[in-house]
Amino acid sequence: MRKKDTRPHDDSYVDNLRRMFSKREMYKATCVKCGNACEVPFKPIEGKPVYCRECYRKR
Repeated sequence: MRKKDTRPHDDSYVDNLRRMFSKREMYKATCVKCGNACEVPFKPIEGKPVYCRECYRKR
C-alpha cells in the first residue's frame, strides 16, 4: 500500500518545480581560458571570468 504524500504543495513548492524543469535562458559568452564562444545559464558580468563547459570541468 502506498503512503499518502504529505509534502506541502503550496505556490513556492510548485514554483521551485517549474524552475527546475523549465528551459533556462542562456547567454552568449567567451571562455576566458580557451577563447571559444559558449552559452551559460547566467548573465555574464564584466570583470568576472566565464568558462566553457570543458574548461570549467578541467579546473
